[in-house]
Amino acid sequence: MSDETTDKPKIAKRPQGLGRGLSALLGDVTREEPIAPSAASAANGKTVQSIEVALIHPHPEQPRRHFDDGALQELADSIAKRGVIQPIIVRPHGGGFQIIAGERRWRAAQRAQMHRIPAIVRDFDEQETLEIALIENIQREDLNPIEEAEAYRKLIAEFHHSQEALGRIVGKSRSHVANLMRLLELPQTVQQQVMHSRISMGHARALIGVPDCEKLAQQVEEKGLSVRDTEQLVRRVKTGAEAPAPRRAASKPTEKDPDIAALEQHLADILGLKIEIAHESAAAGGTLSMRYSNLDQLDMLCQRLSGERI
Repeated sequence: MSDETTDKPKIAKRPQGLGRGLSALLGDVTREEPIAPSAASAANGKTVQSIEVALIHPHPEQPRRHFDDGALQELADSIAKRGVIQPIIVRPHGGGFQIIAGERRWRAAQRAQMHRIPAIVRDFDEQETLEIALIENIQREDLNPIEEAEAYRKLIAEFHHSQEALGRIVGKSRSHVANLMRLLELPQTVQQQVMHSRISMGHARALIGVPDCEKLAQQVEEKGLSVRDTEQLVRRVKTGAEAPAPRRAASKPTEKDPDIAALEQHLADILGLKIEIAHESAAAGGTLSMRYSNLDQLDMLCQRLSGERI
């Protein structure tokens, strides 16, 4: 998603609660007339200000750690031609200003050799700063899974959020937060593979808790294995098998009731999973089986059954 946008937030009072999105947390800008930096305290976030780039510095705990050099240069070229369309968000800090949201734009503006950049000054505390930085990056889809997981861990450790409360803040399900944080159980080398998109989050989740997962992760990357292939590889390692176990000969299929078959197909269309219904009788009932092929499908199923946001 582009770091630049022309959308402007609507005028509204700053909410007391969390989980309402970035624009709600940041409040709103009443006009975009640049003013002198010396008027920052008077404006206090109600106007866009033109601030010297040299007076601005990034937050040391910014969730985003990796900035793609090519994409950053493209943004710098765009800024050199059109300027910074969307102001960054900063707070007064140490005689200058600390970035709350928009570090990528600030970096690109430096590359474009701009001396001033439009910014909105807000007086946020440390907790609000980290929450907003996390939300902004998630909404822009700028964080890789490891960066997002580390940000969740920091907010939980320092500000005692539960996974459920944190999910409400960032607009994600509790299971999403929990599954991402499990990635931090992986060795650093495997986390680096995820951070640099050499393997996906699905691959990484399959490797959690597996002996020699660093060696397996290297195989996954070198051979270009799919997530399903990785899951099968992990199963073989856990069972000590060199090859997939042979399938048992299928028993002779019995003719299924057309109504049951139609119901299976209907549920399969809704859930996107293989459904099997073994109906014994009206008195005895039966069983409903749902087969998933990877952890992402299982996560989706759990969210649907629990009513959590997908």
